[in-house]
Amino acid sequence: MDNIRTFAIFGLLIVSLLLWEAWQKDYVRPQQAIQNAAVEEIAADLPDIAAIADTNQQELPTIPSTENSASLPEIAQDLAAVSADKIHVKTDVMDIYIDIQGGDIRDLALLKYPVESKTPDVPVQFLADTASNFFVTQSGLRSNTSAPTHYDNYIAEQSDYELTEGDDALLVPLHWQTEDGLRVTKTYHFKRDSYLIDVEYHIENSTGESFSAYPYAQFNRVRPEEDSGFIYTYTGAVFSSKGNEYEKVDFDDLEDAAFNRSANDGWAAMIQHYFVAALIPQASEQEIGFYGKAINDRNYTAGLRMPAITVQNGESQQAKYSMYLGPKEHKRLEVIKENLDLTVDFGVLTIISQPLFTVMEWIHKFTNNWGWSIVFLTVLIKLAFYRLSAASYRSMASMRKLTPKLAILKERFGDDKQKFNQAMMELYRTEKINPLGGCLPILVQMPVFLAFYWVLVESIELRQAPFIFWLQDLTAMDPYFILPVIFGLSMWFQQRLNPAPQDPAQAMVMKAFPIVFTVFFAFFPSGLVLYWVVNNLLSITQQWHITRKLGAL
Repeated sequence: MDNIRTFAIFGLLIVSLLLWEAWQKDYVRPQQAIQNAAVEEIAADLPDIAAIADTNQQELPTIPSTENSASLPEIAQDLAAVSADKIHVKTDVMDIYIDIQGGDIRDLALLKYPVESKTPDVPVQFLADTASNFFVTQSGLRSNTSAPTHYDNYIAEQSDYELTEGDDALLVPLHWQTEDGLRVTKTYHFKRDSYLIDVEYHIENSTGESFSAYPYAQFNRVRPEEDSGFIYTYTGAVFSSKGNEYEKVDFDDLEDAAFNRSANDGWAAMIQHYFVAALIPQASEQEIGFYGKAINDRNYTAGLRMPAITVQNGESQQAKYSMYLGPKEHKRLEVIKENLDLTVDFGVLTIISQPLFTVMEWIHKFTNNWGWSIVFLTVLIKLAFYRLSAASYRSMASMRKLTPKLAILKERFGDDKQKFNQAMMELYRTEKINPLGGCLPILVQMPVFLAFYWVLVESIELRQAPFIFWLQDLTAMDPYFILPVIFGLSMWFQQRLNPAPQDPAQAMVMKAFPIVFTVFFAFFPSGLVLYWVVNNLLSITQQWHITRKLGAL
């Protein structure tokens, strides 16, 4: 930063923040042990009508006990039933497996996002039907008569679907029917270059009686294993509705109490670093129920209950909702649903972080390189605070000129710290120097620096983004530690421009800072270290010019 003391304070603030987060996770919110047994789905993961039904609405139907779907004789006659348990669907951006049980997505790979840049053919497995990384969608119709929940089997028309070249959309229909004439078609709508999936239930009633049910959809996942990295990002449930635009409800909160809220519009999501799974209902005059809870000591849900629908005999009706399953990209999220872009979680400094990202994204249009975008944005931030920094450096230069006089006072008063401090403050008053003048202007800049820190941490656009030469992933640490070493050298050189502390112990600590922070920054993402290196070099240039101009060198 602009001077070594303030940088040390800021660095300690970051360390304290990370330690506080770790302490919260390890002691205040202790994680329940994750078992290695296979996931056992139980009836509790269905939304509880009694808990989430609005008292002003008609009481919703209860869940059927253990009744399964019928043998689907008519559908079997009309369609060539597939024997596979899962249906494979591939678009240009997703590779998906849909289970015929529930007709839900059990596996989803994001083809444009490899796990590591060095293995581009191995995509991120966002949703997975495995014990250790269980994260799936679950949806259905809930009624006091036979209706397809996420336990009931559908029949598919074919086992493989692919969005071919020249097609912009792909439909995947699934069919369910009872012997007495209730037919349900659940259709997935996929689109090219889109992570937004539309889901539609088409209900045809020929039972001779009225049919009532409500559609529900939810995510069911296990708590991820602890991340051993330095940077903590939120993983858990998020809900949005009018008056509660962005509400995080973590796994420990769900263990303490189930989450329930009713609203006419909004969304429910499970988020993690870089990726979001969101359920987006259609706005309704009737209230939509948003809920989340801990099913057991390892499984958690976040979902929504859409308004109940009634289909009279001989009639049909439709129910629709959407799912977004993909990267937390601003340009995609902001056009899908209000406040969905807040899942790019910049924290309390979003009001600053968002404009910074917008400017960096604008710069990227010209540079086509996120590394250079970081460099130029750092320059713009430095220019914006040029006058504040100049005031700080002038104060530091003036104090540097007093170093010989302070040394004389130190020698005169020896170990009498009280008399030395009194004499030092009198010297400052005589020379009209404010000893805090070097720090206060920098404290004003700290919110911007912290906001930019979260921009670099949260923006998926920087994930695996190359810069130059050996830096091929701005979100990974420097493989050869070149940037951290440059950072340490710049910190040491900047320290030489600042007045030396009169206290020998303090002076020794200050000398150790460049080494300590070099080691600390060696494990930070290279994009963050790049920002600090550029900022330090600009600070050194400005400080050296001002110090030399005032004759303090």
